[in-house]
Amino acid sequence: MLTWLGLAAITALLALILFRVTSVLVALTLVPIAAALAGGFAPQLGAFAMDGIRGVAPTAALLAFAVVYFGVMHDAGLFAPVIGRVVRLVGRDPRKVVIGTAALATIAHLDGAGASTFMVTVPAMLPIYQRLGMDPLILTCTIAMAAGTMNILPWGGPATRAATALQVGVGELFTPLVVPTLAGVAMVFVLAAWIGARARRAGTLDAADVDDRAEAIERLPRFFWFNAALTVVTLTALVAEVLPLPVVFLVACAIALLVNFPDARAQRERLEAHGHAAMVMVTTVLAAGLFAGIMTGTGMLTSMARDIVGILPAGVLRHLPALLAVVSMPLSLAFDPDSFYFGVLPVLATASNSAGGSAIDVGRAALVGQMTTGFPVSPLTPATFLLVGLAGVDLADHQRRSIPYLFAISLVMAAAALLTGAIGW
Repeated sequence: MLTWLGLAAITALLALILFRVTSVLVALTLVPIAAALAGGFAPQLGAFAMDGIRGVAPTAALLAFAVVYFGVMHDAGLFAPVIGRVVRLVGRDPRKVVIGTAALATIAHLDGAGASTFMVTVPAMLPIYQRLGMDPLILTCTIAMAAGTMNILPWGGPATRAATALQVGVGELFTPLVVPTLAGVAMVFVLAAWIGARARRAGTLDAADVDDRAEAIERLPRFFWFNAALTVVTLTALVAEVLPLPVVFLVACAIALLVNFPDARAQRERLEAHGHAAMVMVTTVLAAGLFAGIMTGTGMLTSMARDIVGILPAGVLRHLPALLAVVSMPLSLAFDPDSFYFGVLPVLATASNSAGGSAIDVGRAALVGQMTTGFPVSPLTPATFLLVGLAGVDLADHQRRSIPYLFAISLVMAAAALLTGAIGW
């Protein structure tokens, strides 16, 4: 019963979002509530929902303040000189722009945090795409490819969750995946060059126009060095976690507004100007928390995993790591990271062990795609909404554009893992 309810809920959620039947917020809210009511969980519904909302509340606050902060920095002209230099460097060649985007996102994601990666790369690169007349979906797709591949790093969320769930060392889990990770990164740049070449054939911007704009926006605005230093300190504090992350950006927002817009009316205008985007993201993230809380609390996710394993024959279970490596990326659309790594992965690992397979191979197979290459398109991760919100694109459009490329990268990584023995056949 729970398995069928869970499958129906996930299928309905994806259908409603992908085919734009409802908004993301409506789907994330009403689908799990309907499933829970159908399963007889009405008395516990509120508790399950609030557990999920409490789990994402800090992230929602972080995103709200981050959107306002970077909006204020953009208004103050912080990114204009950087954009000008990059525009001058890449000229009117979209291929160089896309490759540069992939490089920037790859470097930015060395800290393993999707939110900070998106907050660094999108505000810096989006104006370039706009000036060159390039589709912002190319930007979100390229950033998703780079950040998703780099999310496999041992200090990232998926690897630490997998190691914890399997009770193994992170190094033991990840070290054999170094070569597959490098193969994935190489594939990112191959695809970026190909995407950029296609965009270049469609480009119409004149080179002189690019040079003129680059020169115009390279002039340092007022308070440039102060804003640059404030941003560096903010991002450093974010990575070092010297304070809770929402507090870091709240303080940074207050300082940025005070220095750049000292008048109270101007401060209110900036808050109102960026408040709409922040509110859309916050409400969506809270709805995603409700969805995850209800699906986890009712036991639907755990039931789905156990029943799927139960119907698989022993021969299939012996090859479970290889099969999981192939489907791990699409599974990011169905399971949030905590539910998969703490609820589903132990079940799959136990089943593989019982059939003579390796539990740690199952963990490595999951890391090839589950909330690594899959996280930047999953509606179950708040960072996805940050990415599309900052770029001003629709989630469904972003998913349609990015999923084929992300799936291709995960298959390359899976093949490399199988060939190197990181994952057993």
